[in-house]
Amino acid sequence: MTENKASSAAPEGTGAPALASEPRSLSRRRVLIVEDNETACKQIQVFLETDPGLSVDTAANGSDALKALGERPYSVVVTDLKMPRVDGLQLLEQVQKLRLPADVIIMTGFGTIDHAVQAMRLGAADFLTKPINLEHLRLVLERTLRERALQDEVTALREKLDEQFAFHSILTKSARMHDVFELIGHVAQTISTVLIVGETGTGKELVARAVHEASPRRAAPFVAVNCAALPESLLESELFGHEKGAFTSAVGQRKGRFEMAHGGTIFLDEISEIPLAMQAKLLRVLQERRFERVGGSQTIEVDVRVVAATNRDLLRRAKEGKFREDLYYRLNVVKIDLPPLHERPEDIPLLAGHFVQKFSLPGAPPKVIAPEAMETLIQHRWPGNIRELENAIERACVTSRDEVIRAENLPAEILKPGRPRSELPVDLARPLTEQLNELTTAFEERYLRRALKRTRGHIGRTAHLTGLSRRTITEKLALYQIDKTEFKKD
Repeated sequence: MTENKASSAAPEGTGAPALASEPRSLSRRRVLIVEDNETACKQIQVFLETDPGLSVDTAANGSDALKALGERPYSVVVTDLKMPRVDGLQLLEQVQKLRLPADVIIMTGFGTIDHAVQAMRLGAADFLTKPINLEHLRLVLERTLRERALQDEVTALREKLDEQFAFHSILTKSARMHDVFELIGHVAQTISTVLIVGETGTGKELVARAVHEASPRRAAPFVAVNCAALPESLLESELFGHEKGAFTSAVGQRKGRFEMAHGGTIFLDEISEIPLAMQAKLLRVLQERRFERVGGSQTIEVDVRVVAATNRDLLRRAKEGKFREDLYYRLNVVKIDLPPLHERPEDIPLLAGHFVQKFSLPGAPPKVIAPEAMETLIQHRWPGNIRELENAIERACVTSRDEVIRAENLPAEILKPGRPRSELPVDLARPLTEQLNELTTAFEERYLRRALKRTRGHIGRTAHLTGLSRRTITEKLALYQIDKTEFKKD
């Protein structure tokens, strides 16, 4: 069945008034008319262009429309349904797939319920039947542009919010993380080796990339190596490369990761898992910035910034004989400590909202996290840190049947209440005041040590953090025999 363009496409009501003027909200909003009936297309364009707030372009088919959409932004696309090659529904699907910031209104002479339902399911803003009543089109377009203006405003505000709390793709509102950002900014301008320490899932590679992107080396390669994922027999070849015939499977020369990173940054993740024999070779490279490929004799010099990361206490492993102490000090030139997620709860709503947007369906508005679900997220300890939160939100987006993420959509391990804290020992043979004094003293010392660790032994900052005077802090250090210099090493 074919559509009679001459009889059904001609718009009605060409004497209708122009679009109601809303210069501030529309401000020359651009509209694209897609119609293969030239007469009907021209009539709609002329009618809409009587409004000074609109700029109207036309396209004869879906293919031309996609080309136009790729060249400039449009607020609304008004398209015919039946067209050769790329029809209206296919055009709508492409707009949604490419996430173009444009609403789509479908026009057709085949005004069946099935077509309307299919178009609306694909995300059409509205569905109009031919012959087009221009007054009705005016009202529909006015409403669509108003809603698009609100969506654009929300998007702009969200981008502004992300910029306010983002640093090289790292989202945070935490004061501790902003201290990390400040440190990254300083160290990025140097060539110093950096050691990033943090629990699994805290974003160590993101921080390493931030160091690279903030540095003069940003145009050169960033090469990441997961040291724990490579067997000992391949690690040396992977890092330094090999010559042809160096071993059975070496059928040709191969550059290693250090060569690939020349001029840029190499990121050695899980550095604690490198075998002792390889640690000695890595130490030489860090000291001399030169090495030989496996099976080769030519010395290769590289200019590379080294950033390493670990979730282990390298100094303790060094004392246990599992990590070279000289390598530790060579790596630990500038240390960046990443706090676990449970120590920065103010970031949980920000990160959760970001992940909700990430896992939203194309063309669909982001889901909303219900208050009780958000409270559950904030109260969870997050042993897997940001990676665990991301996985939890992805699951919630998949299992939520409507626009709201509720507590029951979260993983079961998050909904389970945490283990109750062990009860304090009670000794009825001793006076209550004596036991209270012991508990208070023990807590006070633990609190003070944690504060000193955060401030790296700085008395003034510790006083500000705890609300105590510098004199009180000094007295308590003497009372508990705490050496503040031990915290400056961390």
